[in-house]
Amino acid sequence: MEVGDIHVGKQLACVFTPQGVNPTAAVNPFNLADGSVCGTAHFNGGILVGSGKFFPPAQPLATTMLTRPSPDENPRAIAPSILYIRNSVPPVPTPIDVVVGDAVGPVGVTMVCSTLNITTATLTVEIAPLKKKTIALEKATGAKVDTGAQVENGVQAQAGAEARASAKAIMGPTAFSGTVTAPAFVGTINPQAWKGFDIKHPNKDNHRLRHICLEGPEAGVYFRGKLDGTNIIKLPEYWKGLIDYDTITVNLTPYGSKDELFVKDVDEDRIIVSGNRLTNVKCFYDVHASRIDGEPLIVEYEGSTPEDYPGSADQYSISGFDYGRNQ
Repeated sequence: MEVGDIHVGKQLACVFTPQGVNPTAAVNPFNLADGSVCGTAHFNGGILVGSGKFFPPAQPLATTMLTRPSPDENPRAIAPSILYIRNSVPPVPTPIDVVVGDAVGPVGVTMVCSTLNITTATLTVEIAPLKKKTIALEKATGAKVDTGAQVENGVQAQAGAEARASAKAIMGPTAFSGTVTAPAFVGTINPQAWKGFDIKHPNKDNHRLRHICLEGPEAGVYFRGKLDGTNIIKLPEYWKGLIDYDTITVNLTPYGSKDELFVKDVDEDRIIVSGNRLTNVKCFYDVHASRIDGEPLIVEYEGSTPEDYPGSADQYSISGFDYGRNQ
């Protein structure tokens, strides 16, 4: 049967049942057994459900367009939602109750909404504008749990600050191109190796410069300088409360001509030098002292690990050893 436009004043029931049979009594309304019918209705054109006034006039936006009904066109339309899908008797839930797009091919889905609520039997997830995560060019292999562990295989790049209020373990080399600040450091420094640093050579192309740190039986500090026409070496202001003045030693080297230099006196803020020229001294000086803001270093002690150290461990960072944990 072919007809033109049809206006139905009441309800239109599209269901695969014999003529004269109540549609609600149909047992198999889809009748997919022989594959000849793809549903209760077949539309080869656009479908509009709701009021057309909510779409631009004469401008189809999709094959199927759904809107809320207009109260002035249908005063009895009080449905709160545009689309509502429900089973009459809740069966065992399946993951294919609603399919958007073709599961075997690439399909783009655009959702324009202020808030998206995803509700299951045990969980409700709200995705609002300020709760948004965009993933692009990210490859993660492993499990991720918000309240558990995270395992990632691959490169991760982050531009910005990260604040972490828990422990983080990194297995493998880690490179930092900026400043690293921490109240304490537990690392792996070979306790039998020399303590050194290696930098690019300051004036030779394709060369490097390596130095080794001094080792000694004290927590020592020093400063050095040059006297020219005066015999007073001024001690740094910050040495007060930092060093033991009884441990001060001074090395003097005259320059320009010979001079029998000696240290005449050591005060809290200065060192007085004298020689053949009395106060007109020309020399280089090197001043050393031991720190006093901690207990004296116990150089040799009996034990098998750094935890056996008989003194306080609060002022030391020893070869990556974590005090309180057996090593």
